[in-house]
Amino acid sequence: MRVATWNVNSVKQRMPRLLPWLDQRAPDVVCLQETKLADDAFDALLRDALAERGYQAAAHGEGRWNGVAILSKVGLADVVTGVAGAPGFPHPEARAVAATCGGVRVYSVYVPNGRVPDSDHYAYKLAWLAALRDVLAGEREDLLVCGDVNIAPTDADVFDPAAYVGHTHVTEPERRALTALQDLGLRDVVRDRWPDERVFTYWDYRAGRFHQDLGMRIDLVLASGAVAGRVRAAWVDRHARKGAGPSDHAPVIVDLDTAPDGDIGPVVPPPSARKLPRG
Repeated sequence: MRVATWNVNSVKQRMPRLLPWLDQRAPDVVCLQETKLADDAFDALLRDALAERGYQAAAHGEGRWNGVAILSKVGLADVVTGVAGAPGFPHPEARAVAATCGGVRVYSVYVPNGRVPDSDHYAYKLAWLAALRDVLAGEREDLLVCGDVNIAPTDADVFDPAAYVGHTHVTEPERRALTALQDLGLRDVVRDRWPDERVFTYWDYRAGRFHQDLGMRIDLVLASGAVAGRVRAAWVDRHARKGAGPSDHAPVIVDLDTAPDGDIGPVVPPPSARKLPRG
């Protein structure tokens, strides 16, 4: 089973990229974030195109912001939207959807950004993550949590730690919140498979950061032990970030049981920019 997660930064804007990518990579399960569409609009836009490709869809969206979805060719059962007990800002936002696909409980999550350390939105982010942990603690053994977590797990996951001092995504409280999720037995499968490689999933649109490979790794696939043991490949599809009209994120792809393209990670194709010295 091939599972992918991708922050598309507006599914409507990314349609010319999304559908060919589905045909090319043929994922069995796709977790999308930042769809930026209400549920009826998502269905109207994608229903026929997804049905032609054999996908069912579970979407949880809102009109202009946020929004998550799961696309599946291997079943879509027990769909749950939102995170029980999670705070809103001020109202609940469309940031999580879960379903059982091919015998695995799959979550697509879009964690709040946090904006500025010590702000109200930052406190909201930490509270939201705590609520997510409480929900995941009661989940089944076969579990995948996929999405844009808006946290770089370690300094190795940003191009230059000094560039992020005083910013969100790298602070200790955020990283502790992510560690609390992983303490439930969830493995960061890309980093587990490629512990020493330079791997990013997000590059700001500005200042040619993608072409210089000045990015960060904030899109993760976290797997329970039972699922992590089935991983045969885990990689970032950097090609999907190239060309005209890309998202600022690249998809993360994980192959369970078999790897159709081989163990080709961690980044496909590899970045062209040289590794810059830190500091």
